[in-house]
Amino acid sequence: MSSTDPISSTTGKQSVGEPPNKRLRDTLILLGLFALVLAGLLGLAAATGWEETREQLMKLSWMQFAALLALSLVNYLFRGLRWHIFARKLGLPTGLFQNLRHFLGGFAMSVTPGRLGELVRMRWLRRETGWSFERTAPLVLVDRASDLTAMALILGLALAFSTTGIAGGLPVTILALIAAFAATRPRLLAWFATMGHRVTGRFARLWAKVRRAAHSLSAFTSPTLMAVAAIVGVIGWIAEGYAFHLLLMWMGADIGFAKAVAIFVFSTLAGGLTGAPGGVGGAEAAMIALLALEGVPLEVSLPATAIIRVTTLWFAIGLGLLIFPIAERKSLRHTHGMEN
Repeated sequence: MSSTDPISSTTGKQSVGEPPNKRLRDTLILLGLFALVLAGLLGLAAATGWEETREQLMKLSWMQFAALLALSLVNYLFRGLRWHIFARKLGLPTGLFQNLRHFLGGFAMSVTPGRLGELVRMRWLRRETGWSFERTAPLVLVDRASDLTAMALILGLALAFSTTGIAGGLPVTILALIAAFAATRPRLLAWFATMGHRVTGRFARLWAKVRRAAHSLSAFTSPTLMAVAAIVGVIGWIAEGYAFHLLLMWMGADIGFAKAVAIFVFSTLAGGLTGAPGGVGGAEAAMIALLALEGVPLEVSLPATAIIRVTTLWFAIGLGLLIFPIAERKSLRHTHGMEN
């Protein structure tokens, strides 16, 4: 394998191939997180009474569960389409299905801290196109920024149309919009690289890569492009918010579409702010607490929270785990082809 892999080159220590023990570690982390969340939810369910929780779960049919998964898939596909739009705007010679494969396969690494593991998409792009990490890294920034923008817009609108607010909802909305704006400013990123080099006096190559990434980021400064990306993102996230609304209605806790969407988006953002992989723990706690403030009993909020997280976060991870080996195999095939 070549030692010029984009992720490896930032450390100078790792090779392109991912060691088997690292894959095993990632799998164990995934299973461990799932076990911890499941144990916590089951513990709370036991504290409130198994019968009540089981009764709520039994209200859902397989068709309703499938509908929740379908709405989550709408979110993934729309966000994958946005990734494709960004990749084409950057000038990458990749097709729609290729970009969808990269985007969805990256979900397998969603449980890494700060979702840094999703940078594996850059590795696949490096193998398949020859583009360096710093040239494709802006894709990650603009993708995250677009998610923040879409979720902030949804949260702001949902709070405006709901009869009651959410404490901290407005500040979170504003902070998300500010973070999204800052993440897509090439000059700001270049300034950060310059100041970082001056302050540390070290890592000259790293700061140079950041400056080159800032230059690539200038491809995404078009207001029209970002408006289209925001609309696509809003459609995707609204689909999952609507799934949460449907779930609550099916479980006899209709708190209104706007409030259900606001709680779902706010909890997702809150979970992300904790820094925990996939927002695990923080998102669930926020969702249960906010539902309680709306008068939703614990025997309803617990299974509702568990189900919506399984059909959103864990469904995405499961989908990613299925596509990950395919994306890895195809990227390696490209690498071998270039070597030959």
